[in-house]
Amino acid sequence: QVQLVESGGGLVQAGGSLRLSCAASGLFSNTGMGWFRQAPGKEREFVAAIAGSGGSTYYTNSVKGRFTISRDNPKNTVSLQMNSLKPEDTAVYYCAASKYYTARINTADYNYWGQGTQVTVSS
Repeated sequence: QVQLVESGGGLVQAGGSLRLSCAASGLFSNTGMGWFRQAPGKEREFVAAIAGSGGSTYYTNSVKGRFTISRDNPKNTVSLQMNSLKPEDTAVYYCAASKYYTARINTADYNYWGQGTQVTVSS
């Protein structure tokens, strides 16, 4: 069974940086991984995804050039480096494991989710 545990969230001023980490147990190196976020009153949305090999990545347009997703397969971890943070990035961020090897952008393509970590960006 896959278990995902996020860490690294917190409160940061606009323009600052945070690094989220996700520790995975169970199936990992053959699994595409993703980060999603959910702000109060809004639906969960795609942020970034990475294929099992780490060779391909996808980002939602609003974070391109600011966020970087990476993975360390021997350590079973996936990370999201977030730079130039904006107040609109405030949300609970979730790590997810895909049903597939490739990087996916739809929530329906993911079958394991972490508990989430809060990111708050003050203006």
